Amino acid sequence: MKINLLDNIHATLPVELIQSILVGNNGFRMERIVSRGHYTSSGFWYDQSENEWIMLVSGSAIIEYEENKKLIEMYPGDTIIIPVHCRHRVVWTDPLQYSIWLVIFYN
Repeated sequence: MKINLLDNIHATLPVELIQSILVGNNGFRMERIVSRGHYTSSGFWYDQSENEWIMLVSGSAIIEYEENKKLIEMYPGDTIIIPVHCRHRVVWTDPLQYSIWLVIFYN
């Protein structure tokens, strides 16, 4: 099966698009996330029970870690690993272009 991460994006994107691409064993899953000006609600922090490997395919974004308030600027091709229960949030995605993420969750 062929999948193109840049295809099938609606011209308007009122809410962030999250698509499961692959689901495996032991908590492994892969998602495509498409954002355009979307960000995490103020005061909310993701606190996930699995590790995350994140690659920004297109666009730009900023991720913040709660513990040290560190801001990570992301550009196409950038990857990060967010360890299990590392509280984080997306504080900004480019409102003028699509930010397309490839995210792998694993234990």
